[in-house]
Amino acid sequence: MLKMLPALAALAAASALLVPTVSKAQDTRSTRVSYGDLDLASSAGQDVLQKRIAYGAMIVCDGGFYDATEMPLTLACRSEAIAGAEPAFKAAVAAATLHPSVTVGVGAALIVSRP
Repeated sequence: MLKMLPALAALAAASALLVPTVSKAQDTRSTRVSYGDLDLASSAGQDVLQKRIAYGAMIVCDGGFYDATEMPLTLACRSEAIAGAEPAFKAAVAAATLHPSVTVGVGAALIVSRP
């Protein structure tokens, strides 16, 4: 049970850093994934951001139902949402790696959207 506490704490922290949004122009749900608190020049910071992106994909793709027949569609949606965030992830990591002395603002974020 004690081994689960760090995982639950990480999930709670990730939840706090994700802000769901709904686009009225299109029927696309998206969420803002913050990374201003991370050092993206480090592999640990990159791993945390990838986990946040995956959690964001879960938020925008899961409809709140747990129907086994919908699971393949949900998993495909998550994969596409993560792939859609990949260019922004790579750009943020490249910027942090090329300019490690530059501090990223607290509001730095990328968007994960349902395809």
